[in-house]
Amino acid sequence: MTTDTIVTAAMLAIGDELLSGRTKDKNIGHLADLLTISGIDLKEVRIVADDEEAIVAALNGLRGHYDYVFTSGGIGPTHDDITADAVSRAFGVECIHDPEAMTLLGDMYARRNMEFTEARRRMARMPNGSTHIPNAVSTAPGFVIGNVHVMAGVPQVFQAMLQAVLPTLKTGATVLSRSVQSPFGEGDIGGPLGEVQKAHPETSIGSYPKFDGTSFSTELVIRARDAAILVAAEADVKAMLDGIAASRRT
Repeated sequence: MTTDTIVTAAMLAIGDELLSGRTKDKNIGHLADLLTISGIDLKEVRIVADDEEAIVAALNGLRGHYDYVFTSGGIGPTHDDITADAVSRAFGVECIHDPEAMTLLGDMYARRNMEFTEARRRMARMPNGSTHIPNAVSTAPGFVIGNVHVMAGVPQVFQAMLQAVLPTLKTGATVLSRSVQSPFGEGDIGGPLGEVQKAHPETSIGSYPKFDGTSFSTELVIRARDAAILVAAEADVKAMLDGIAASRRT
């Protein structure tokens, strides 16, 4: 579903293991890549511990500011998987064993000749009134309530859930980008580049320094939603660099 408006999103990654460094997050980059392709601007990412107060505060701080919030982690079978409880509390609804999720999981464990234990039943818990996010990898669903999409932390499962979610989202105009390689360091181009940015307020021009062991250079990335605006800004960036090069030859 595409519109001409700007659509925004935030991500809330949940888990003590992320903050301790024991687990290296792979979901943030994957989400950012797919949202960018889809024309949704990822504006903010927060990482919080497995702490109900922290999750509720972060979620309530995000969901009123962005069109969508995506969470990862904390919907498994163990005692520290408290995301369903925290999301329920944030929305002021009861956290229940969802009947459809109970059937999905019960049938799956029956097929595998495994006991549907109380711990496994925890994966069917979600806020009352939620709808499911399908899980093509391990059956246990994520859920959607309001503008919040709650997904697993395991990257393979997160990615599968995200693929199911993306077609349901409204999207905006895709951000286009061009890269220009500058042989000069940021200190040499900072002033002139700022003037180029002022002349093209509908673009975003980022500078990314590089060092090859001998000298500095900079990759300049120009972003805009309109192709003509992007091309005009790129031309001015290249002209700026040509001007700096010419001044050094004289």
